[in-house]
Amino acid sequence: MRVRDWEDILADVVESNADPEGWRAVGGDRAGGIGEDLYFGHPGVGVFQVKTYAKNPYEVQGVGAEVARRIDDELDPLFPKEADEGMFGVQQPVESEDEAEDKASQLEEVVRTHADAPTTPDALFEDVMDVLDSPAYGPMEFDHYDRPDALDDLANTFEEAEELLDAELEDVVEEDVDRGFQ
Repeated sequence: MRVRDWEDILADVVESNADPEGWRAVGGDRAGGIGEDLYFGHPGVGVFQVKTYAKNPYEVQGVGAEVARRIDDELDPLFPKEADEGMFGVQQPVESEDEAEDKASQLEEVVRTHADAPTTPDALFEDVMDVLDSPAYGPMEFDHYDRPDALDDLANTFEEAEELLDAELEDVVEEDVDRGFQ
């Protein structure tokens, strides 16, 4: 297992060319320190784990790794199948002003269409992700204040990766923190 910057892991997701709506995720507070844990996976791509923390309101630091090459029968029940808890999406910035204007017009039309017809939150989300050409999105179980049971189950399943990524993130935090109380 190779530990890398969390943004490199997201780049792998973006470049995977997998079915964008096949992704699923579980996340929450980190068990042993500041920050968050996130596992996300796709049946055809694998399972990735990232550990992040907000260095400040504008900058996130973190580490991650690919922890499994596929979602097997043991892992499948640990990821949400429906958007009961929420949804997540990975986005790429648009590259030009013309593209931004085009996307804005398309988004305006999607919102107008959903405002004028019966719809569901999931349908609106999916249509927005389609317009933005999101490379990855899907159902997510995330707890902002604690850890979902599935997150602990994934951490136990990938215990070695959990320990290694925790140590790596602690090193990143120590390098970033240069003042405080003692």
